[in-house]
Amino acid sequence: MRYGAHDVLDGLDLEVRRGELFGLLGPNGAGKSTTIEILEGYRRRSGGEATVLGQDPETGDAAWRARIGIVLQSSRDHGRWRVADLLHHLSRYYHDPLDPAEVMGTVGLTQQAGQQLAKLSGGQRRRLDVALGIIGRPELMFLDEPTTGFDPEARRALHTLLLRLRDDRGMTIVLTTHDMAEAQQLADRIGILQHGRLTACGTLRDLTAAARARSEVRWTDPDGGARCVTTADPSKTAWELHQRYGGPIPDLEIRRPTLEDTYLGMVAAEASAPARVTAEEAS
Repeated sequence: MRYGAHDVLDGLDLEVRRGELFGLLGPNGAGKSTTIEILEGYRRRSGGEATVLGQDPETGDAAWRARIGIVLQSSRDHGRWRVADLLHHLSRYYHDPLDPAEVMGTVGLTQQAGQQLAKLSGGQRRRLDVALGIIGRPELMFLDEPTTGFDPEARRALHTLLLRLRDDRGMTIVLTTHDMAEAQQLADRIGILQHGRLTACGTLRDLTAAARARSEVRWTDPDGGARCVTTADPSKTAWELHQRYGGPIPDLEIRRPTLEDTYLGMVAAEASAPARVTAEEAS
């Protein structure tokens, strides 16, 4: 995707498998929203190929769009609509919709069922965006920063619903988020997008190995106080300590790298890497 002479997406190569929950991470300006909008059919790409549910999203018809649920970063509807009325109205356009009352309960809008959209708070408006995206029980759902403005209870309820939709209905879900804990909890695989390119993709274990992230092993040595070592194989280190002490290890704690640790390491490594030069620039 190119705007003038600026490449927002530069040779992005991505495959999302049917039935998985895929997390797309990256710093602001990395191209996450542009990628999602191209796959949704909202934005025409400058080049390359894209196939979503067997069809080019640029030519997707009404039947194709009915198979996709979308939660954008922001949206706007007529302010005079009431929450329940809008959900009931839109649910009638789908063959097998979720129950509107259940959806409102899940996203925490039951008490706002009769409230006009113009009177919703920012967080409540965000919850309605999610409700509208899932009401049609789509095969494939795109969620662009879906839990922005959610309180912990509403966030947990949405996470539970997403996992149920994936596990019970086989729904494919593509999620962009800045919440590392959210991505680590939900995603089967994670892609890291930087400067318009996918710099890493895989499970958390895959990404941790690619980043060469190391675990910490902490314990208390009776002769030397608190001890800590970093290692790529914490299980082996723990076993060696067990042999050394001839039994249980005092205050043993193993801290494996989180997705946030891995992500920040990859972002830092990319930022310090030499800039790429295109063939046009080189000439």
